[in-house]
Amino acid sequence: MNLSTVLLQVEQLRVSFDGKDVVQGVDFMIRAGEKLALVGESGSGKTITALSLLGLAQGARTSGAAHFATASGAVDLLALSEQQLRGIRGQDIAMVFQEPMTALNPLFTIGEQIAEVLQEKQAVSRAEAAQMAINLIADTGIDDPARRAGAYPHQLSGGQRQRAMIAMALALACSPRLLLADEPTTALDVSVRQQILDLLAELQVRKGMAILLITHDLHLVRRFADRVAVMERGHIVEQGSVSEVFAAPQHRYTRELLDSLPVRDVAPLLPDAPLVLELAGVGVDYPVARPGWRGWFSRGRFAAVQQVGVQLRRGETLGVVGESGSGKSTLALAALGLVPYAGDVRVGGVAWTGRSRTDVSLRKKVQVVFQDPFSSLSPRLTVDELVGEGLDVHCPGISREQRQQRVVDALATVGITETQFPGMLERYPHQFSGGQRQRLAIARALVLEPEVLVLDEPTSALDVTLAQQVLRLLQGLQKAKGLSYLLITHDVAVVEAMAHRVVVMHQGRAVETGLISDVFSAPQHPYTAKLLAASR
Repeated sequence: MNLSTVLLQVEQLRVSFDGKDVVQGVDFMIRAGEKLALVGESGSGKTITALSLLGLAQGARTSGAAHFATASGAVDLLALSEQQLRGIRGQDIAMVFQEPMTALNPLFTIGEQIAEVLQEKQAVSRAEAAQMAINLIADTGIDDPARRAGAYPHQLSGGQRQRAMIAMALALACSPRLLLADEPTTALDVSVRQQILDLLAELQVRKGMAILLITHDLHLVRRFADRVAVMERGHIVEQGSVSEVFAAPQHRYTRELLDSLPVRDVAPLLPDAPLVLELAGVGVDYPVARPGWRGWFSRGRFAAVQQVGVQLRRGETLGVVGESGSGKSTLALAALGLVPYAGDVRVGGVAWTGRSRTDVSLRKKVQVVFQDPFSSLSPRLTVDELVGEGLDVHCPGISREQRQQRVVDALATVGITETQFPGMLERYPHQFSGGQRQRLAIARALVLEPEVLVLDEPTSALDVTLAQQVLRLLQGLQKAKGLSYLLITHDVAVVEAMAHRVVVMHQGRAVETGLISDVFSAPQHPYTAKLLAASR
């Protein structure tokens, strides 16, 4: 084996927990300066593969070989002791973890956390480490690095936190030969995602390092990687250059992943379809602390939504697209009557009053499906209790048998039946997969037979195949029941697949509105053009 060009050669890697193999004899290699993407859905074993190379998969038993070319010669990563691996992790290999909010310590500033690594690894003084931390933060493109070094993780945006994680990885291994990036753009907006990709590509060239990118995002792979390895259930089923694999996939699973991209399937809107939801001149603001001594006596106001007007007709999907902080979720809360607002919001011609007893009839007409079904469904309630909870409030007069039948019918509508899931009504959310939990959340909304569903990022927490299944379900429900959707998302592909019309939100304002075909083919606002360019 010649490691003059091969940086890492993995041979027959097996990883098991409690005797069960989760990675089953995988082989792949990374050349010096190359970008390899390891692609697969949740549970495929891709993250465990990367963690096992650095001895970070706690409780795992590994076998096989992982020959890595260090500056002083080739070593087998799997045969090294923990002390030897610490030297590799501190010099040659760095890792960027998936969720920076959980990987960063909330009790210390970003600068303190990076400086701590520098002091440990490079034996520099506290003052030197603080300045080096600021320099590393600047290297990742964060504006005003000296001030940001004094910020805590919660005071940074998602993109800034991810950049801080990259800075910490560079602090851990100042000139890494290999960077392992585990889902570095998950949950980021499309333009921020592109910025992180551009940053990684720039750092790769500047530092001459290779990158192993772990992801389930095929669009990201197409734009970023040189080669791709596709992983399914612990096996690498296909690998090759990105152009070859994407143009002519050989394995069934690779074809499934590529075919799981959202497909447009929208029923034409009836010309006389009545209005079911109207927002006119809607504004929402929140109190914020004022800087300096003025904050002792009064609070300022932050305008989250400013003078937005939209209409939604029966059987129509209106996509509200924008980045985090654009105001789209706040607009959805106003449509649901859940936050105080200025302007006018009407459901079927009737305005919210802000009084729960008066608004109860409107709440039955407008239901919501949240982004993360695992956190939106109570883990302490059974499926029967979760799905039927709304009936207890809105239909207290129905019998127990009628209630249970409506719950069963709602579950059957979303494809969950007793035949497929014996004892389903007594099960709890954790006993279902991510896609199945999202179906439960949809059934919970449908059981009241609403006219409008507010869909808040309904697929962003799902793998591509599960997301495609949920989108198809929603498309079919709209055709069968004439439902109207207010679709909140930052995913342009989902809007293109689902929506009749689109509203583009930026800094609290609706900067562009119109038919999907018009807005996405010829955007009039620069922000819309930027959003579309970053997503393609």
